[in-house]
Amino acid sequence: MAQIDIIYEGELSTRCIHGESGAEIFTDAPKDNKGKGRQFSPTDLIGVALGSCILTLMGIAADNLKIDIKGAKVSVAKEMQQAPVRRIAKITVYFTFPLRFDPEITARLEKAASSCPVKQSLHPDIVQEFIFEWGKS
Repeated sequence: MAQIDIIYEGELSTRCIHGESGAEIFTDAPKDNKGKGRQFSPTDLIGVALGSCILTLMGIAADNLKIDIKGAKVSVAKEMQQAPVRRIAKITVYFTFPLRFDPEITARLEKAASSCPVKQSLHPDIVQEFIFEWGKS
């Protein structure tokens, strides 16, 4: 079980401390929700969690396939909705990989992306779109 301690720092900002390592990240409310947008917002971190989880699982799959995906990049676009409640409506994840692989390898890597626990944990009303570009840097 992971433990994370979160301290409210004032001005709509928090400090989050990872229990095992002591690493810290900070959050700030976004400008469109009374914040100053100085740090990642809490909902931004959902995009960070999704993108980094997917790359990690693809990295595990790549290791098992004895290939290297070093240099792969993810760009996450998060869209919010305001009504009936403020929430994430859509997350689009753009993947670029410097190398192109044969279709069987590509399919296995993309399948690994779909098995991400963060992806599986998000509410089904959140649209998740994955776009893969192979052989681009």
